[in-house]
Amino acid sequence: MTALRHLSPSPFCFVVCILGLVAGHTTVLPQSNQAPKSTTALERKGEDWPRFLGPRGDGTSIERGLLKSLPPAAPPLLWSYSLGASFSPPVTSRGRLIIFHREGMEEVLECLDSSTGTRIWKQTYPTSYRDRYGYNNGPRSSPTIVGNRVYAFGAEGKLSCLDFEDGKIIWQRWINQDFKVEENFFGVGSAPVVDGSMILLNVGGSGAGVVAIDRNSGKTIWKTSDQSASYSTPLVATVNNERLALFFTREGLLAVEAASGREVYRYPFRSRSYESVNAAKPVLVGNHVFLSATYNTGSVLLKLDPGQPREIWKSRSAMQNHWATSIHHQGNLYGVSGRHESGADIRCVDFKTGAVRWKAQPPLGRAGFILADGYFIAMGERGDLILIEVDPERYIEKGRVRLLTYPCWAPPVLSHGLLYLRNETKLLCLDLREP
Repeated sequence: MTALRHLSPSPFCFVVCILGLVAGHTTVLPQSNQAPKSTTALERKGEDWPRFLGPRGDGTSIERGLLKSLPPAAPPLLWSYSLGASFSPPVTSRGRLIIFHREGMEEVLECLDSSTGTRIWKQTYPTSYRDRYGYNNGPRSSPTIVGNRVYAFGAEGKLSCLDFEDGKIIWQRWINQDFKVEENFFGVGSAPVVDGSMILLNVGGSGAGVVAIDRNSGKTIWKTSDQSASYSTPLVATVNNERLALFFTREGLLAVEAASGREVYRYPFRSRSYESVNAAKPVLVGNHVFLSATYNTGSVLLKLDPGQPREIWKSRSAMQNHWATSIHHQGNLYGVSGRHESGADIRCVDFKTGAVRWKAQPPLGRAGFILADGYFIAMGERGDLILIEVDPERYIEKGRVRLLTYPCWAPPVLSHGLLYLRNETKLLCLDLREP
C-alpha cells in the first residue's frame, strides 16, 4: 500500500468568480415567506443518504410529506455553501453532510451540519490531477459513509478512509498507482461501494479491472479481470442465492462473487467508438439487470439465469442513458435519454419489453433525478429544479424554478426533508417539506 503524506488544511482560499463567494463559506439565506422549520435534521422524519443514489443505491427515497408542487419563489433556502471545483454529490448521515471537492492542489473532504451548513471538520490531501478535456479538476465520485468511517475515491485514484467524527485520515491508498491504471478520459468517476468488510472498486488495472479492498486496513482482498474502468458505480446484491458484485465496466457487464472475485457473468456491451464511456449504474430488479449507455449504444435487459445471462430485449433506441441512472418504478423505467443537452429527452420505458410508453423534451437537458413521494425531483443541467409527477402514461410537470448556473451534473440528494443541490462550485440546502 502506497504511503501518502498527510497535510494539514491549506490556508489557500479558492475564489469562486462567478458566484463571488469564498470556498468553504456558508451563507444562510431563507428566501421564502415561510419561515424555515426550527427542528434539527435528526428530529425530522426521513432517512439518511449515505452513498451514491441514496440508501438503496437506486435513486429512490421512502420520505413522505414533501411538496407536491414548486412555489414560484422556490422552496425555502436554508443555507448555501461555496465549493472548490468538483462534480461530486454529497452524502448524509446522523445530521451531518459530507462534501468532496478541490481547492488549489488539494482534494478536500468537509463535514457540515446538514441543517445549518456549519463546518464541523475539514480534511485535505495533495492532488495533481488535470482533466485532459478541459473540465474542472475536482473529484467526480460521491463519498460513502459506513458507520464511523467515510470513504472517498478521488479523481486521480486516491482512496481515503476518514474518521466520521473528526475527519482524521485512518488510511489512504493510491489505487491507480498501485494497480498501474492508465488515466481514463475524465479521471476516476465511480463511487466506492461497501459490502461487509470490503470496498468494491471499478479500477481498470491490468489483472485488476475490479478489486476488493479491506475497508479497515486498505489492503487488497482480491482483484480480477483486465477490463477497463468506466464511470459506473457497481452494486452488490443476492441473485439466484449468490452474493454478487455487478460492475458495468468499459467493456460491459461483469458480475463476480462478492467474497472471492470469481467471475460469474460476463456480457459485452459498449460503443464501437473508442472515445466513449459507460456511466449509468446498472438497474437490478430481481434477477434482471438493465444496462444503458449513449454513444449509439442503447440499452439491454438481461436475465441472470444460472450459468449465463440471457437477453430479454435489446434496443439502440429505447433508452440511451448518459450518466444519469434510470429509475425503476412499478414495472417501468424512467430515465433521461441522449448524449447531448440539445437532443436529450425524458421517457418512460416498459421494463419487461423495452417499449417506449412516452417521451417528452422539456427544457431540462441531461438531468439527474431521484424518486420520492410519487414525484421525480430533477435537477436540469442549466440549474432548474423540476418536480415531475410519476405517471406511466404521460409527462406531468408540477413546477420548476431556476436556482443555479450551468453545469449541474450531480443528482439531487434528499435527506430528512432537506434537498441538496449543487453545480460545479455551489451547494444549496432547501426545505422540501410540506408546510
